Amino acid sequence: MIRHQTTAHILMVRPAHFAFNEETAANNAFQSRDGKLTAEEMRSKAIQEFDEFVAKLREAGVHVLVADDSEAPVKPDAVFPNNWVTFHQEGTLVTYPMFAPTRRLERRNAVIDKVLQEGFLAYKRLHFEDNEGKERFLEGTGSIIFDHRHRLAYACLSPRTDAELLDELCHALGYHAVVFHSTDADGKAVYHTNVMMALGETFVVICLDSVRDAAERSMLETHFRDTGKEIVAISLAQMNAFAGNMLQVRNTDDETILVMSATAYHALTPEQIAVLNKHTRLLYADINTIETYGGGSARCMMAEVFLPKED
Repeated sequence: MIRHQTTAHILMVRPAHFAFNEETAANNAFQSRDGKLTAEEMRSKAIQEFDEFVAKLREAGVHVLVADDSEAPVKPDAVFPNNWVTFHQEGTLVTYPMFAPTRRLERRNAVIDKVLQEGFLAYKRLHFEDNEGKERFLEGTGSIIFDHRHRLAYACLSPRTDAELLDELCHALGYHAVVFHSTDADGKAVYHTNVMMALGETFVVICLDSVRDAAERSMLETHFRDTGKEIVAISLAQMNAFAGNMLQVRNTDDETILVMSATAYHALTPEQIAVLNKHTRLLYADINTIETYGGGSARCMMAEVFLPKED
């Protein structure tokens, strides 16, 4: 079986009640509470940004499955489904334990059914959410950057990424965990791996400056070299502008596209853009409200669907 790093099938959840989440702000330094928008303005702007982002992806030929968030209970971060579910090439579906109690409400079979109704096949489901009672968390492809071709699972440890749980997941999926530590300019653990690192088919965008341990940094560079990834190093300031929060996808013409926010794109240097353009086409969308108040960016809004499909 040929293992694919990218897919043309993306699940996204249209938010019903997007808002600043006090619970996630406890360890998400990317969230901002600037007080400039009312709750209704924030909600309506987030929906507008979401719809325009989906339209851009579809125009580029990406197959986007949109599930609507339910009105109740209120789920301020429902727009970030990649944290609670992953869909794998062998037909495995995984659901994950979430740090914030409000985010646990996002795990809904109605959203999963949206994918299965499209003819995708899930033969097995792995439930990791029971670990929430033990205060052990692993937040999907926020916590883990999968190299599917080489069966590697990169993860920087944080309150939201438990090393033992990662090992359990890797054992179940047949992957090898690549664990390291990443800290921001203030010395705080980076809450999710996907804000400091994005892995494409032939490249990796990563904030190596956030990996303070020289041995860990060297280990990562060795893995990237051995798996044929050109390193595009971003700075701490660029990481803070979500330049590490990107996802490479495919379209129906089998063209690869690196998806990011407008904030991330404009944080890149012309030299970095030129290097990335050698590998893939770039696409960006303005999701400033979602980034500012939600503390997540383009990659967080997209859950890849690698499941096999009915003939």
